Amino acid sequence: MHELSLMIGVVDLLRKSAAENNINKITKIMLVVGDMTMAVPDALQFAFESFKDEELFHDAVLEIRKEPVRGECKDCHHNFGVKDFAFLCPSCSSPHVRVASGRELYIDYYEGD
Repeated sequence: MHELSLMIGVVDLLRKSAAENNINKITKIMLVVGDMTMAVPDALQFAFESFKDEELFHDAVLEIRKEPVRGECKDCHHNFGVKDFAFLCPSCSSPHVRVASGRELYIDYYEGD
């Protein structure tokens, strides 16, 4: 379950940012998670619950926005949704595709007092 180690990193960043901004309680966290991270939202939520004993996170709500995998053809520049990790351009059939999105894992924003 790599979600716990991912959440430890997220929580560490939040602690640091909250301290730098004199925030004592975080009320909402928006986390963006790309499909290629293979992180399961329910497992991330479960991992986050283990930090709710801390006053900083006691009333915090974790929201997760999934980012689908998208590719961009290096030959024809077509941008497309990737299904079943098939990185082949549907427009020109080129295998020269770069991952345009879907690898993200970041805190979009958080709110607190």
